[in-house]
Formats: sequence, structure tokens, C-alpha cells
Amino acid sequence: MSIKGLDVSEFQGIVDWAQVKGAGYQFAMLRAGYGFRTPDQQFRRNAAECNRIGLPAGAYWFCYALSPEDARKEADGCLEAIAPYRMEYPICYDIEHASVTYAEQNGVTITPALATQIVTAFCDRIEERGYFAMYYSNQNFLETYLSRDLNRRYALWFARYGSRYDGIDYGIWQYTSTGSIPGIAGNVDLDTGYVDYASVIRKAGLNHLGSKPTPPPKPTPPPADYITYVVQPGDTLSEIAVRYGTTYQALAALNNISDPNLIHPGQTIRVPEKSGSAPRYYTIQSGDTLSGIAVRFGTSVTTLMSLNGITNPNLIYAGNTIRIS
Repeated sequence: MSIKGLDVSEFQGIVDWAQVKGAGYQFAMLRAGYGFRTPDQQFRRNAAECNRIGLPAGAYWFCYALSPEDARKEADGCLEAIAPYRMEYPICYDIEHASVTYAEQNGVTITPALATQIVTAFCDRIEERGYFAMYYSNQNFLETYLSRDLNRRYALWFARYGSRYDGIDYGIWQYTSTGSIPGIAGNVDLDTGYVDYASVIRKAGLNHLGSKPTPPPKPTPPPADYITYVVQPGDTLSEIAVRYGTTYQALAALNNISDPNLIHPGQTIRVPEKSGSAPRYYTIQSGDTLSGIAVRFGTSVTTLMSLNGITNPNLIYAGNTIRIS
């Protein structure tokens, strides 16, 4: 069995997940955060989009733990982050040499025994909460710090770039960090899955999938008199309202937002659109792609290129303002 996958974090910017799925990718591992409850800035959007288009996803949390107790706290932060979303793949602890370096900078020496205890503490907490636990590392770290018995207890996501290495039993193989995928600007990690974790997890009754119904594979389009907008970092509801010629009260009512001060990056909201309305504009953000902007505003790349005289859709720049309609 060979299942085509990838993993992303905020460093990939705004991902066009419809394009990723259309390119044949069958699962995604999403960084939820790192350390003590520090969220990945794109996780909520990435998780929501994967759920929306029906792309199976799991999550990973980067280890900065100095002790098993720290690892349990990191697991709790991860669990809080993933709770609203349908996770059909494992919840993974990413421990690498950067984890050891961080510990050294804080006066703690990570020994093989301590590293194994840290991974065990995180994974046990994940399992206690009803999720499928996994850990991630590379060959050098495994051989230096982690017990060989650990991958008999938990699933392993193994990083080794180049030709396949068969000396370790692993369920997911990360084989490059310089992949290229439609819908993602720049390099991205690519993976091959050897276990159908979505089926394994579903059959075992894990990851609380019963309480999170499978979304339809295609989103239901909004009514013709609305557009959708994905909240960007720094946005406020009142600023969005001014931008689109409406009021924050109208947006709050339309989107069932009880507190207008509580919106978050990655959240998709409805915005009224009246026929004959004035031209709309958008300021390009870091990480944006023209295809991603087109999906966000319910238009096409061809339309955006025509409206703005763009000859190369791959050449857009943060800070430039383009016309949307």
C-alpha cells in the first residue's frame, strides 16, 4: 500500500487545498503548534479547509519539552487545538535535534532515557484522550536518543530523504523537504503512507470521529447575494465591514458571531454583495497565490488576470492591491 501525502505548517503560507487534492494527494499532516500552547498560525485554516473538501488530515506538535510533565502539557495544548476539527490521521509528536538544542539552552541535557520518557508522556496523553498517537523523527535522532522498542508501542512517522530505508518499521515516510505541489508556493515536505490510518482509526473508534460528521466533498456555495471572505491576520470585523460597504452588526448577524471582537485568521465569513456594487479590491498578503485569492473570493484566476493586467499568475507581490470584481 502506498498513499500519497504531504505535511505543512505556517511556513507554507496560505494553501489552496482544492488544488492539492486535485493533484492526487490523499492525506495531510498539519502542524498544530509547538511548545507550551503556541499555535501554528495557519493550523485552523488548514484544518478547516481539509475538513471542508474531504481531505483526510492528522496533526503534529513540535517538541520543546524539558521533562515528561512538559510533554503532557504540550499534548494538552495540541488536544485543545485539534478538538474542533475532524482528524482522520494520527496525532503526532515531532521530536528532533532542535528539541535537544532548546533543552540545552535551558540547562537540560536530553539523554536517551529522558527523550524516550518525553515521547511516551506525550503519546500516552494523546491516547488517554481517545486519539491515535504517533511520533516523528529522523534516522540519526532515532539511533542516538530513542529506544528501539518505542516504535513497537507507537506508530512512527520517519524522515529520511532520498532512497527508501527499510531497516525501521514506520507507517509514514517523509522522503523530501523540497517537493513542489500545485496550490502551494515554494518547497513542501512530501510523504508516503504505508498504512491506511483513516480506516484503522475509524474502525478502532478513535479520534472522536463520531461527533464530527464527515463534511460533503464539495462545499455548498453561498447564496448568490453573498461572497465569502477568509479573515487575515490583523483583521477586525469593523474594518472588514467598512471595506465591503456594510456594518459590523450586519456581518455578526449574518455569521452568527456572538462577540464581534472575536474573529480569527483563517475563519471564513459571509459578506453581503449587492448587484451593481462598486469594484472590490484586495491587498495581497505574504504567502498569497492568485489561485488562492480566486478561491477565497469566488472568482477565477483568469478573471483576476484580466481585471489587473497580470500576464504571469505566479508573479504577484505582497502589499500590492488588486481588483477582485
